[in-house]
Amino acid sequence: MDTLIHKANILTEALPYIQQLSGKTVVIKYGGNAMISDDISRTIMQDITLLKYVGVNPIVVHGGGPEITKMLEALNIPSKFYKGLRITTKEAMEVVQMVLTGKINKDIVSQLNSLGGKAIGLCGKDANLIEVEPMEPIDGVDLGYVGKIKNINCKVLEILARDEYIPVIAPIGVGPDGQSYNINADTVAGEVAAALKAEKLIFLTDVDGIRRDPQDPESIISVITVEAVYDLIDKGIITGGMIPKVKGCIKSIEQGVKRTHIVNGTIPHPILLEIFTDKGIGTMVTR
Repeated sequence: MDTLIHKANILTEALPYIQQLSGKTVVIKYGGNAMISDDISRTIMQDITLLKYVGVNPIVVHGGGPEITKMLEALNIPSKFYKGLRITTKEAMEVVQMVLTGKINKDIVSQLNSLGGKAIGLCGKDANLIEVEPMEPIDGVDLGYVGKIKNINCKVLEILARDEYIPVIAPIGVGPDGQSYNINADTVAGEVAAALKAEKLIFLTDVDGIRRDPQDPESIISVITVEAVYDLIDKGIITGGMIPKVKGCIKSIEQGVKRTHIVNGTIPHPILLEIFTDKGIGTMVTR
């Protein structure tokens, strides 16, 4: 009986958050190390499916860096990065598109559908969902076929998300000539959330959140302002792959997203723990 009462208490704790988010859009960036464990991946898919069933409109943006690197290595194509962004040659771009849209995207769609969701896989080339232009060199380093987002086609996402569907987006953009471009998935998630003025943007990563001391796992910051994030970047505390995440948070907040979260996606049910419990987990970035 105590166990049943505890379960009931959990549901009642979640009730006000469900009421607050009902009918609202939540963008979830899923990728990297959050994808490695099949057991954890299944709990994340369960979280996303449950969101849809309780009236929330989840939109998933996924990455796939580890699988891309693995495939490039198998094909003897070198992987190089600069400031957290993959340098993408024409040869590498074909592999990136194949892995992201042909494998990972359809795997996620299949998992969601097997749980009772109605997921639809998309990439930026579908209905010109993500229009890009070639990114300019950074510090003189040419990133190759890496895109800078010019426009998000909100209409197609709104039609799907407000109906019974769960859009699942691979971070491939389309240039003015129809050429495919690689885009950092964190950047895509931030831009999609900003364009839709989503209620929440959630980044699932492999750390518990933003740390005041990068070497101290106990120094997680529960809530941080945009100004304080910039300060940590200037001090070199936020570096590498975390930079696109926090910049995605900042961009989306500046364009109307109310709350953004950086959450450890390697623990079971990270989405439900963050948005449907009083304490939450991870770091929330606010204006």
